[in-house]
Amino acid sequence: MRRTPMLFQSKGPRLPIHSLLPRLQTCLAQHSRALLSAPTGSGKTTLVPLALLDQPWLAGRTILMLEPRRLAARLAARRMADLLGEPLGETVGYRIRHDSQVSPRTRIEVLTEGILTRRLQQDPELRGVGLLIFDEFHERNLQGDLALALALDAASALREDLRLLIMSATLETERLAAFLDNAPVLLGEGRSYPVQIQYQPRDSQLPPQGQALNGVLKALAEQSGDILVFLPGTGEIRRLAESLRERLDQTGQAEIKIWPLYADLSREQQDQALNPDPQGRRRIVLATSVAETSLTIEGISCVVDLGLSRLPRFDANSGLSRLVTLPCSQASADQRAGRAGRLGPGFCYRLWTEASQRQRPPSTPAEIGQADLAPLLLEVARWGLSAMKELRWLDPPPAGALAQARCLLQRLGLLNEAGRITPKGERVSGLGLHPRLGCLLLSGEEQGAPDLAADLAALLSERDILRSASSPGGRPADLRQRLRLLQDWRSGRAADGLDRAACQQVERLARQLRSRLHGKAAASEVDTAALLLAAYPDRLAQRTGELGGAGRYRLAFAGAARLPEGDGLWGSPYLIITELDAGQGHSQSDGRIFTAMALDLPLIEQVLADRLSWREQVSWAQNRVQAQRQLCYANLVLAQRPLTKPDPETLRQALLQAIRDRGLTLLPWSEAALQLRARLEFLRHWQPQAGWPDCSDSGLLAGLESWLGPWLDGLHRLDQLQKLDLCAILLARLDWSRQQQLEQLAPSHLSLPSGSRKRLAYQPGTAPVLAVRLQELFGLLQTPRLCNGQVAVTLHLLSPAQRPIQVTQDLAGFWRNTYPEVKKELKGRYPKHYWPDDPFNATATARVRPK
Repeated sequence: MRRTPMLFQSKGPRLPIHSLLPRLQTCLAQHSRALLSAPTGSGKTTLVPLALLDQPWLAGRTILMLEPRRLAARLAARRMADLLGEPLGETVGYRIRHDSQVSPRTRIEVLTEGILTRRLQQDPELRGVGLLIFDEFHERNLQGDLALALALDAASALREDLRLLIMSATLETERLAAFLDNAPVLLGEGRSYPVQIQYQPRDSQLPPQGQALNGVLKALAEQSGDILVFLPGTGEIRRLAESLRERLDQTGQAEIKIWPLYADLSREQQDQALNPDPQGRRRIVLATSVAETSLTIEGISCVVDLGLSRLPRFDANSGLSRLVTLPCSQASADQRAGRAGRLGPGFCYRLWTEASQRQRPPSTPAEIGQADLAPLLLEVARWGLSAMKELRWLDPPPAGALAQARCLLQRLGLLNEAGRITPKGERVSGLGLHPRLGCLLLSGEEQGAPDLAADLAALLSERDILRSASSPGGRPADLRQRLRLLQDWRSGRAADGLDRAACQQVERLARQLRSRLHGKAAASEVDTAALLLAAYPDRLAQRTGELGGAGRYRLAFAGAARLPEGDGLWGSPYLIITELDAGQGHSQSDGRIFTAMALDLPLIEQVLADRLSWREQVSWAQNRVQAQRQLCYANLVLAQRPLTKPDPETLRQALLQAIRDRGLTLLPWSEAALQLRARLEFLRHWQPQAGWPDCSDSGLLAGLESWLGPWLDGLHRLDQLQKLDLCAILLARLDWSRQQQLEQLAPSHLSLPSGSRKRLAYQPGTAPVLAVRLQELFGLLQTPRLCNGQVAVTLHLLSPAQRPIQVTQDLAGFWRNTYPEVKKELKGRYPKHYWPDDPFNATATARVRPK
């Protein structure tokens, strides 16, 4: 008979959560939603589900608890089963990726890795389930946010009796309570011992690996007991383990055990790190952030924290994710330090300064704001919704990342144009993989290569089967090599540098994936790259032709990426890239290629036949047109042929583009054409509402196609532009009436009293200028005015030698006030010229004297 909650409460030490359990039971009897915030070590993860198991409102139904981390899920289920004195799979069980222990008698299931989401998709009513618990919700896992959104939707539409409990050590209680319609909040006390924290006195100049090594050696010398070390990733764990073993061997401390701890290790390896050494030897546990919460590692009394976290960040501009190593948040640092105080007083070495601690973010941002949203969007579409906003989100998904996700899913054929899921999308969503890998599996099924597709999907899902290489470029990028090595491992011919544990994980997943496929192996061989193209159509990449660019590739839709120099794929004309970091390339715009496969043009033409297109491309080289017919896929030009008779419109557009690129100086601007532009700009300035055409540089470039395009027929060399009559072309923008207004309002010449016609000089932003000998204006009483009298002409009055005498817009004032002095000065210098005493009534002349 299963033990009752009363019996299990008496087993083991009394924990702080015990005092809160009666209030929690009452709260959930009265409310369908509740929040529980209790510190790490209070016992909430293992005791709360057991305490609620026999509540009347549960009525014998099941409790599902979502745990963000697989390791924590398995350990929580095991601890609850131990408290009940039962084996796993009886009252308490778990379902995690690649592993489950449940039975028809199981009433508490600990779930993770999107399993709750898949269960909701298959059974939105969650028949037989009475309570959903979201544990460690402060981690704001993407799957946790999605599961909560779906659960809220299901509860409001189908299951008003379904209860939701959100638990964490550090909850934003006010915000969450408001989000959950003012749900009640219960605050619990923790049971932790004091932890003394020591910071670095100053910023270290050592690389992170050196800082970690020194920190561990210091802890070994100054503290007793087992040590837990926090590092950002598995690579750092392996390198530090090698350095520590070498140093401990040198100092005669080889008996100290070093155990790694991260999610991809086997269950046996994880148990070795979690439990004290059977022979009582001292341990150093090297862990990722998986050890921050929900785990009690027996014997740990000292923590060494490098203070770094490695997190995925999605770049909506490139549509790619990148792994970034960042300082962990203050809350995360506190959780890590608390590991040393679970079982007694502890010590924490923080390998950064106290000042930098204050500059760290208070908490880790929600994953939904930083992640690839393609899997999330496909799940929402499978739920029956075409827009994210139809669900309730604690933090709405970013619009840019959503647009990228929608584009990818439509490109893969999983969503239609309206955003609704397609039959292919339904099938892919049910496979429980990233949409890309689901498409890869279906392609393998359709092409008669299910085993090959399963191997590929498993290789791309799991940890790399190749260990880190010692060469500067790191691991080779070639996926075909990994497939061959996997086959060799299956045949018992494991090569050096192969990670056998990773091979086992790949093999386990490949078997699971093969069981989900229906196709049989075809008689003919299927090219591996053809399957990858079905999953990564946007990751087809072409080697650039630039000097020294053998390792640089242009992606089909956006961006560029590089192979490490010396990689085996270096120089391949085409790659299909499966793993790409958008932020660690040769330059700001280049990514770093981690895994890829070479392929040739015939295969691309075969697989992507319905997506390729021929287009005519005209460019300019040595001032002549170069016309080609190009076979294109998105932004890539796969092949090209000379085009002897290019389409006239394509040719015209190329010529217009050349003018845009090189500027209006390519055109033959005569003085008359320049003055015509200036006259039109003069009228546009003084009559802004009259609709005169914009003849500024920017205006002409913006409207280039309309005013110049019709005049380019038959031109195929840039030097032929010199034949254009730009005056006629600009005047063609005006009808006959407007041309008459132009001559009236802004004439090119003025008729003078002397009988001459002189050209006006128009300049932007100033009045037109008339440069004229003074004698030609005798008898003219007022300054000429243009534009219906709005603007007075600026007169440059010249001497008989064409030198400026006066600049004025007041001719009458000049005659009255200045002319007498000018006459005295110039009459002696030019005695033969005409210098009347009365300029108002004198006869104007263009000669030395009037006839």
